[in-house]
Amino acid sequence: MDASAALDEIALLLERELANPFKAKAFRRAAAAIDGLSADELAARIADGRLKRTKGIGDTSYTVIAQASEGRVPDYLAELRAKLGGRDDGGTSELRRALRGDLHSHTEWSDGTTSPQVMARAARDAGLEYLVVTDHSPSLRVANGLTAERLDTQIELLEALDGTALDGADGNGDGDGERGLGIRLLPGIEVDILADGVLDQTPEMLSRLAVVVGSVHSKLRMPRDEMTARMLRAIADPQLNVLGHCTGRLVRGSRGTRPQSEFDAEAVFAACAEHGVAVEINSRPEREDPPDELIALALEAGCLFSIDSDAHAPGHFAFLDLGAARAERAGVPAERIVNTWTLDRLLAWSRRAR
Repeated sequence: MDASAALDEIALLLERELANPFKAKAFRRAAAAIDGLSADELAARIADGRLKRTKGIGDTSYTVIAQASEGRVPDYLAELRAKLGGRDDGGTSELRRALRGDLHSHTEWSDGTTSPQVMARAARDAGLEYLVVTDHSPSLRVANGLTAERLDTQIELLEALDGTALDGADGNGDGDGERGLGIRLLPGIEVDILADGVLDQTPEMLSRLAVVVGSVHSKLRMPRDEMTARMLRAIADPQLNVLGHCTGRLVRGSRGTRPQSEFDAEAVFAACAEHGVAVEINSRPEREDPPDELIALALEAGCLFSIDSDAHAPGHFAFLDLGAARAERAGVPAERIVNTWTLDRLLAWSRRAR
C-alpha cells in the first residue's frame, strides 16, 4: 500500500470521527515529510534509520509508513476502517449525489486545519464541483478572523488557484490540469452577524465575494425580540446569501451542549424567503442546525436552503451525507437547495444584488 495514501486516509478518518485535530495534523505532517520520495528511497531510509529521525515522523506514523512499505494495510488504518468504514464514497443518497458544491468551509487562514489547496482536493474527492472558502470575519478573534487586508490577500490567492491545477494533473495522467483539479475554488466568508445586525465586514469587500454566509456567534442568549431584530436586519442586507447555523445550538461533542437561541422563526424565515436568503442545513453532527421542526417551518415559508459541511478539515466533507439525510427526511426538494444548482446559476443568484 502507498504510504502517503495510508497516512492521508488515516487523517481523513480521524477528522470524520471529530478526533482531536492535532492527531490528524500529525499524520498530515508525516505525509508531507515523505512527499516526493520513491518507494526505493523510502525503503532505504527505513532500512538505515534515517526515516525514524526525520522531522515530522512520530512513532505511530513511522509504523504506518513501514507497514505500508511492506505492501500491507497498516494496523492503525485497518482498525480505523473497521471502526469507521473506508474513505467517503461521495454519498449514497440521491440528494447527496445531487449536491454540486459546498458553500461553507474553513481553512488554516482562520480556524481550519489545512490550506485551501488541500481542502479543494478533498472536496473534489468527495464528488463536488465547486467549493466556497468561507473563513471567519475579524470580530471572531478566537477563530483568527480575517481583517479586510487578509481577506483581500486570500481573494487573490483563491482566484489564482482557481485558474490553475492544484497539483499539476487532472487525474487522467495527461497533465492537462483542469481548473483546480476539476473543482472550482471560490472566495467567500462566514461573516459574523453583530449584535446590532450589521455584517462584520465592509460592503466593498463583501461585494467581491462569490458567497456570503452570515452567522450569529456571540451573545447567543440575548432576548428573543432583540435576537429577532438582529437577524432580520442581517437578512435584509443585500450582500447576505446564506443564514448559517441559525440557532447556534450544540447537541454533542467536545465543546459540550448549548441550547438554541430564541427568535421569532416565522418572521425570520419569512424574511429569508422575501430576500432570497438560503437557510443553511448545517451538516456538522454536533450542530444538527436547524432542528427538524425549524427546517419544516422554513420549508413551509418558501425558503431556499443550502446543505453545507461547515468543514474545518478535509475529512469533514463526509458530513454532507448527514445534512442531505436530514433534508430528505424533511421533504426538502432538490430544486430548493442552492448547492444542487450549476455554478453559473448559483453565482447569478448569489451576486444578484452586487
